[in-house]
Amino acid sequence: MPGLPAFCLRPRDLRRGAALTLAFVAAVGAAAGTGCWDRADAVSAAGGALTAAGTQNPAAAPGPEAPRDTGTADREAVARAAAEAAAEGKSGKKAAQEVVSRSGDRWGMVYDQGEYAAFTDDLDGRWTGVGLWIESRRDDRIAVEKVQPGSPAARSGLRAGDRLLSVDGHAVTGLRVCDVVALLRGDAGTPVVLHLTRDGADLTETLRREQLHTEPVTVRQLPGGITVIKVASFSRGSGEQVRAAVRAAPPGAGFMLDLRGNPGGLVTEAVTAASAFLDGGLVATYDVRGAQRSLYASPGGDTARPLVALVDGGTMSAAELVTGALQDRGRAVAVGTRTFGKGSVQMPTPLPDGSVAELTVGTYRTPAGRSLDGSGITPDLAAGDGVEERARTVLGGLGVGP
Repeated sequence: MPGLPAFCLRPRDLRRGAALTLAFVAAVGAAAGTGCWDRADAVSAAGGALTAAGTQNPAAAPGPEAPRDTGTADREAVARAAAEAAAEGKSGKKAAQEVVSRSGDRWGMVYDQGEYAAFTDDLDGRWTGVGLWIESRRDDRIAVEKVQPGSPAARSGLRAGDRLLSVDGHAVTGLRVCDVVALLRGDAGTPVVLHLTRDGADLTETLRREQLHTEPVTVRQLPGGITVIKVASFSRGSGEQVRAAVRAAPPGAGFMLDLRGNPGGLVTEAVTAASAFLDGGLVATYDVRGAQRSLYASPGGDTARPLVALVDGGTMSAAELVTGALQDRGRAVAVGTRTFGKGSVQMPTPLPDGSVAELTVGTYRTPAGRSLDGSGITPDLAAGDGVEERARTVLGGLGVGP
């Protein structure tokens, strides 16, 4: 599906060529996010991609609101600023980012060549980092959201809830998640010094970055003929993995499509995943500087076996696109809490100094015409900690199980 837009979730996205992505929201390692597709240093995908973006803690996201206009930066002004800075021996990336920041483009971000290369690795489910997912809280503090098992961070005893104060001496309070992710990233084998606090006690840890990997799709079976398909991010190959899981499920099974904490990823992968449960038809529409486009599912998906989509405040961008399509098409019952609300479209613009600007160009809508930007998706059934139990009850009512 060439020429698709990159829907960004977090500021750290970098897209390559025409393979546009939905940026990840937070990744710094395993989460590559965007708009900041990075949420940590782990990979998430997209928001820009794979993740990394300056997003707030999904749990602290604002309540529902009307869709708002999406600011965007002028491409020519951004490119001109980069070229003028480079001609003066200054940082073209920094100059371009200043223009983007002043424009009000909430998801816009500029990446240098090295960051862009790292982004493409994120899209393959690989990244170099220490294995932290991070989040920005209401007080502008940066906290550890999750630690990847077996990573340098895990071996050092870091854990969710630790507050990150500085990276290599750079204070991070008040920074966007994507900018913190950039500090955490680096070449494999290089050290990074983290200053944190935990329960009022200061901690200083020196970690060595490593090449890390995550599986975007995992499958498990629950009693009663329920297949749970967990999609952590829409990185390369994830859509086909979802389709394979659906084909391999036992006859009469019901499905839970778990999109909780999924920051987004590649549009093509999201559409392929939706196609696993649809027999063709509209998945979403989007506009690129006023030009309307449409995304369609491939025919032949499973439309018979019951499906529940699990969502929460960390369900973003491409994951919201999938949820909205399945909900609007009457194919799935959404269970959980309201999703993040990242419905804007970003596309890459190469700059004269070799950096890449991801600029907002429009918004996408569900098949029913809903704009999710700023409002997210309200689940059909609200559920907090007992979301899987609630989903099992729904599937039982649809004939799944004894």
